[in-house]
Amino acid sequence: MRKFNWAYIGNGNIANSTAKNILSGDHSIVSVYGRNGAKAREFAEKVGAVAYDSPQEAIGRDDVDGVYIATPHTSHLEYAVEAMRLKKPVLCEKPVAVSAADAQTMIDEAQKNGVYFAEAMWTWFSPVALTVKDWVNSGKIGEVRSVEIYYQFMGIMKPKNSRVLLPETAGGALLDIGIYPITYCYNLFGYPDEIICNGHLKNGIDLSETVVLRYGDMKCTLHISFTELREDCTITGTQGTIKLPLFHMATRAALKSQNGNKVFRGKTDYLTEFTCVAREIREGRLESEYVPFRSTLDCLKIMDECRRQMGLKYPFE
Repeated sequence: MRKFNWAYIGNGNIANSTAKNILSGDHSIVSVYGRNGAKAREFAEKVGAVAYDSPQEAIGRDDVDGVYIATPHTSHLEYAVEAMRLKKPVLCEKPVAVSAADAQTMIDEAQKNGVYFAEAMWTWFSPVALTVKDWVNSGKIGEVRSVEIYYQFMGIMKPKNSRVLLPETAGGALLDIGIYPITYCYNLFGYPDEIICNGHLKNGIDLSETVVLRYGDMKCTLHISFTELREDCTITGTQGTIKLPLFHMATRAALKSQNGNKVFRGKTDYLTEFTCVAREIREGRLESEYVPFRSTLDCLKIMDECRRQMGLKYPFE
């Protein structure tokens, strides 16, 4: 079987990281589009692709099997819809959109055109996260009482013109990194009964927030920040605990229970994610088994509610 051919829309940091990883496997990048033509050509030369002056040209090549969208999330809707209308499958970086309404538009467009669409949430293509879910669902730690996740990343140290610090590009901690702990809890427990969010806003973006997702008597407490540095996850049950350092890109999960201790090791990488997506596309699937539409939509609904509670609106809304 020949390599899976990708069109890359965007050529920034995440595009460079994914390209380096996936080109070590059965993938190739055949076309590239970026708004900065010089940078797009430089990236294309590095990955053995052709740079095009329009997204339509890059996406529309006959040999493109899938389109990977790696631009700021404010432009995801535009490029995803363009690709879907050209009948091309889409893998779109997280979050796929700024709001649940925009995500619904993308899902509707995918279904209308009969093409595959998935959010590039690498955590949930990983055997580590899937093993944790199995441990929770099979009662390895008894009844879950609480989850505490810290995802605090020093994004504030980025240049002041970084997209993650600009309200015009829907910057801030919630959409950029908060998507990870929210998706983690959602994929374990579903949509919460109650959402509570308290955050710190400055210069039109959120620098940090604490999000509490309640599920009856159980709660997930998520500490999200651009001004601190910590990442870990602890799931506490009546009969044990599960701990993950670097949970969003975990290579290790530790289970301590009344029946003994266990450590699972595996990869969270882009190659695993892209290979799973390529397989699903070749199988004719229109929705990912790993990150289904409902998960993408519900997590954006949770973030919409968090923004509502914080009073956070972007200039274009």
